[in-house]
Amino acid sequence: MSLKIGIIGCGGIAKGKHLPALSKLAIVELVAFCDLEVSRAEAAKKAFGTEDALVFTDYQDLLKLELDAVHVLTPNSSHAPLTIAALEAGCHVMCEKPMAKTSKEAKAMIEAAKRTGKKLTIGYQNRFRTDSQYLHTICEAGELGEVYTAKAHAIRRRAVPTWGVFLDEAAQGGGPLIDIGTHALDLTLWMMDNYTPKYVVGNAYHKLSGTKNAANAWGPWDPEKFTVEDSAIGFVVMENGATIYLESSWAINSLDVKEAKTTLMGTKSGADMNSGLTINGEEHGLLYEKKIELETGGVDFYDGAGDDPAFNEAESWYDAIVNDTDPLVKPEQALVVTQILEGIYESAETGQPVFL
Repeated sequence: MSLKIGIIGCGGIAKGKHLPALSKLAIVELVAFCDLEVSRAEAAKKAFGTEDALVFTDYQDLLKLELDAVHVLTPNSSHAPLTIAALEAGCHVMCEKPMAKTSKEAKAMIEAAKRTGKKLTIGYQNRFRTDSQYLHTICEAGELGEVYTAKAHAIRRRAVPTWGVFLDEAAQGGGPLIDIGTHALDLTLWMMDNYTPKYVVGNAYHKLSGTKNAANAWGPWDPEKFTVEDSAIGFVVMENGATIYLESSWAINSLDVKEAKTTLMGTKSGADMNSGLTINGEEHGLLYEKKIELETGGVDFYDGAGDDPAFNEAESWYDAIVNDTDPLVKPEQALVVTQILEGIYESAETGQPVFL
């Protein structure tokens, strides 16, 4: 059995994450590639496609093919319309994160999936890391007790993406909060298994974006094009009283750098991903810290299985399609992430808490 797959958007996230992972799956055939720049689609076909794979610049032409699934790997503003069109064309859809620019768009995506009977998932690959999987197992088993407060970390000191449309508010809907804060928030909500936010408050900052000739991992950014925030902070109160502190930045004066990580505090014990995975708590009247050994090495010539979350994500997604099961990342969960991010941006604009 093989599944015929189409790719809409052949830019960085396609080349860096999806296509290399899909190329390792024997069950899939990459038969169609679409990009507004035909050269990118041609390059993707040459590197990863079948010999007779087709190339398009209009996604509507791609969707006329008989495809089993489509990956939507485009700027955030087009996630909803492309996903809905693919679902209505009879395809299962993997859409890159964040789910959409707005919660209204995200809800329309879910409605389309239900209406068509096709599966929809969102690309939160950090759930598939070894440390994330282990921590989730601990949480599911109740070993942390009730997780009543948490922190979602997405802090870069100076790593502003200067290519594509990352700095364009109209295309992306925001900066680091919607780009990398979304991963940290998804991880945190998933660990807490709590998807009922009550209200949020937060702020988005434009403090360093105007810096000329700035130090940056990918070279100086253009202040004139930097229309999104350079950092954002949010505070979320859940219906049951639990709280989440969400921090995100592409550029900030801090050495406390950590990305796509969570810190959890429960009634029985706590956990953090600050330096590996550590569980802390109290036992027999004394405090303890337990470092989890995530690699299974032990001999000189074998260091254990590699941690490849992109491949694990792709494999899990196509297992769900073949076996007709729910994907690990459910669209209803991704919707809540979008609702919270949208609320923080609204709070930043109004200076008021936003009730959800």
